[in-house]
Amino acid sequence: MAFDFASIDLPVKDIIPEVKNHLENEQTLIIKAPPGAGKSTLLPLALLEQSWLGNKKILMLEPRRLAAKSIAARMADLLGEEVGQTVGYRIRFETKVSSETKIEVLTEGILTRMLHNDNALENIGLIIFDEFHERSLNADVALALSRESQQVLRPDLKLLIMSATLDMKHLSTMLNAKVVESEGRQYPVAIHHLEDTDPYLIPELTANAIIRAVKKHEGDVLAFLPGQGEIMRCEGILRNELPDFKIHPLFGQLPQGKQRAAILPNREGKRKVVLSTSIAETSLTIEGIKIVVDSGFGRHSEFDPQSALTRLKTHRISRDSADQRAGRAGRLSEGVCYRLWNPVTNSRLDEHRMPEIEQADLASLVLDMAEWGIRNPEDLTWLTPPPKGSVSQAKELLHSLDALEHGNITEHGKELHQLPTHPRIAHMLVYAEENDLLALATDLAALLEERDPLGKEHGTDINERIEALRRYRKEKGKGKRFAHIEKIANSYRKLFKIEAENNYVDAYETGILLAHAYPERIACARPGNNAQFQLSNGKIAFIGHKDDLAHEPWLAVASIDARDEMGKIFLASPLDPKDLAPMVKQKEVITWDYRDGELIASNDLRIGNIVLKSTPIHHPDESLRQQAICDAIKKDGERLLDFNKDVQQWQSRILSLRHWNPEQHWPDVSTASLLVDCEKWISPYINKVKNADDLKKLNLLEILQHSLDWEFQEKLEKLAPSKIKVPSGSNIKIQYDEKGNPPILAVRLQEVFGLEATPMINNGKNGVLMHLLSPGFKVVQITADLRSFWENTYFEVKKEMKRRYPKHSWPDDPTDAEAVRGVKRKK
Repeated sequence: MAFDFASIDLPVKDIIPEVKNHLENEQTLIIKAPPGAGKSTLLPLALLEQSWLGNKKILMLEPRRLAAKSIAARMADLLGEEVGQTVGYRIRFETKVSSETKIEVLTEGILTRMLHNDNALENIGLIIFDEFHERSLNADVALALSRESQQVLRPDLKLLIMSATLDMKHLSTMLNAKVVESEGRQYPVAIHHLEDTDPYLIPELTANAIIRAVKKHEGDVLAFLPGQGEIMRCEGILRNELPDFKIHPLFGQLPQGKQRAAILPNREGKRKVVLSTSIAETSLTIEGIKIVVDSGFGRHSEFDPQSALTRLKTHRISRDSADQRAGRAGRLSEGVCYRLWNPVTNSRLDEHRMPEIEQADLASLVLDMAEWGIRNPEDLTWLTPPPKGSVSQAKELLHSLDALEHGNITEHGKELHQLPTHPRIAHMLVYAEENDLLALATDLAALLEERDPLGKEHGTDINERIEALRRYRKEKGKGKRFAHIEKIANSYRKLFKIEAENNYVDAYETGILLAHAYPERIACARPGNNAQFQLSNGKIAFIGHKDDLAHEPWLAVASIDARDEMGKIFLASPLDPKDLAPMVKQKEVITWDYRDGELIASNDLRIGNIVLKSTPIHHPDESLRQQAICDAIKKDGERLLDFNKDVQQWQSRILSLRHWNPEQHWPDVSTASLLVDCEKWISPYINKVKNADDLKKLNLLEILQHSLDWEFQEKLEKLAPSKIKVPSGSNIKIQYDEKGNPPILAVRLQEVFGLEATPMINNGKNGVLMHLLSPGFKVVQITADLRSFWENTYFEVKKEMKRRYPKHSWPDDPTDAEAVRGVKRKK
């Protein structure tokens, strides 16, 4: 099993001795290495024989299934073995390991399950987090749990975080770990910026850029597009325009054989064009690439905690993603990259991609934490804490699925957690098992997890998809669109040890299954049934008038977009209201009427927010009244409460200190965070609130100040004063920024005569940014270094200002002059 590195010439070889030395003495290490340095393949093999590892295994996490399998295959090949011997892999529904396996390459969610089964990971010596810069939700969760295990149960467990582009200083501080950097071996890549791309024309403009590039340059092409739809349209254009090229799409749902064809060199020696999603940014090595064409867009799922819905969003990529994409052209030789955006747009790109945890559905995360025994995810150490709004929404969902009770995991929740899927689908599968509907549920689960195989032209009825899947099985694989869906459905059938069914689908059975997966999306036709439906989560949605389901009285909705006003239903099933009887609840309800700005109290029979019968209540329960007001504030508090400039500055002062002094643990007082936790600070002040005018009259600044711990109240004015006294005697307000940027002190120039240096705050660690004003309150100079201004720039300003304001003081030595508020009086 010993591996000979002599024949391998990859840059990461140079840092292997240093990495070994650090891991001999430390438990956590960070490696920064560019794509192509060899970190994913050589480093795990190099660490196999370390004495501290003993007989324990190495786990290496990869963000994508294709990367996990490819890297495992590459390491096995270097050892001259088959995958499953020394090196194996585990991905969802597929495992290739044996009793000999010492290195397991996993997709990230697998490690979370392993940690739940064995909190201490007794047979694991090292966990490697590869491509950590992608900041996937599963990677963040796995790192948080691994660190918890390391600190509480396994002080000998070693963690190695590997990344190509990250804020290493921040990561090193958070993990209290050293950084080892590999220089890599990147050949120069010439960057060509084109004009900005219209998002609606991405396939056409990308195809044009590829055609232009292959005429001017040699080598194969790797083009980045947002998703499968754009890739297929671009492929259609190129097959006509470049008949001598091999055109290969590359995306996650592509069959394995076609993925491998895209990665490997063409056997006939033809030039190839690979059209890829962001899957090809890092881990995968695609041989022969000398040209990159980058559309500049990516696609990710973005969760909206207000609606509990996820939508696929096309977005501008960040600068680190753009750099990584361009770097793919410089792996083997000098290359070229065409960017479909101009230099101005390039200067405005975000530095780093947004961590998935900030925009994802957190139901699985919260259930993971609850199974671990952690009621509040924020109690763990996170690189990026999960947003409170998304955590609150996830808890609400899990309570509605009976997975949590009073914040603790239930037996049913533990049952859901055992299934390798989202808690919604797990809840549906458990219900199906109890009601002899498993065969249908496994087909439905597979369809819900994947992209719609038929498309919107086939209408919204999901039963048509189930029947098409069953025809695919009957015809033994005719119709490739269903191949991956059937693979997932078959994995579920194996899990439950059942056989497939290919008979007629009862649409009402599909409907009740969907109602258990998405209880907040049970939909009742609105009066007059104008193809509009009231959802149980309070939203309104519509279906096209000509759709087969447009005139159904009840629907269970599987797929809907998250528009602010009226949503559009994409997939649904008819629903028999008789089947909903167990979900009907009698409830005393107090709600806020957002139109009239007052409370409404009633005794209702309802399914979620769908009211079946309602009776007014004149003396509502006080706790429910307060909760209704808090719910209104959570949803619309920025408008209902008086967030005036003084309140905003109070928030910005604390948020600045939170940025500047993370070790002091200042609270998150951002508006979003305050509204989510409003019960904690506003409850004592809303006893007499009846309407919107009463809320607006509350002294919000005073309320928030009292909510701050006494220790922080004392520190606030000392570290981040609201005003600074300048030499003229004036107390000038400081303008703070919530992101921790230098606060602004806007003051007339004459009022700071005699002040030699820039005023400092935060115990002298931060200076203000001085906006020096003319007597007419216009900015004449912005400086963070007042001393330098007096010495170098003041005399030019004086020359100009003295002509415009001759009655004001303009001394030759401003540091020794008397400060004045207005015109200096003659004695």
